[in-house]
Amino acid sequence: MTAGRTFTSKSTDETRQLGERLGALLKGGDVVLLSGELGAGKTVFVQGMARGLGFDGSVSSKSFVLMGEYPGRLTLYHADLYRLEEPEQVIELALDEISADGVLVVEWGDAAGLAFGEDHLLVRFTVEEDGARVLQLTPYGSWVSRPLAEVAG
Repeated sequence: MTAGRTFTSKSTDETRQLGERLGALLKGGDVVLLSGELGAGKTVFVQGMARGLGFDGSVSSKSFVLMGEYPGRLTLYHADLYRLEEPEQVIELALDEISADGVLVVEWGDAAGLAFGEDHLLVRFTVEEDGARVLQLTPYGSWVSRPLAEVAG
């Protein structure tokens, strides 16, 4: 594992743009797990990822619907595990099989442990006192060799 990259976003537009740049770099079968408190910007980041993958519609929080699909260059499968109580429930969902032909992004994905395998990108969101968001991108498995510096634009 490498140290990854850290970005600071001072607005929702900047967070969305970071997501868009990452989305443009994604390949079929990629898994991106998002971690951070409520309101940290995870869904805004996913909106950018969808745009980077060529989807031009609306992307909303999946807190009450387990998964949404957004077609583009690749289909983005957007799951939210906030309401799941046990990590075993994630394995039963077989999200990795559903999304094998596209890209899977999972909010609250860090709580699922290795249910998504070793090949994933973990994006941790931290909210600073001034309202800025710090996004730490940490690659695992095959992600280690990918150039995350390109996300900076």
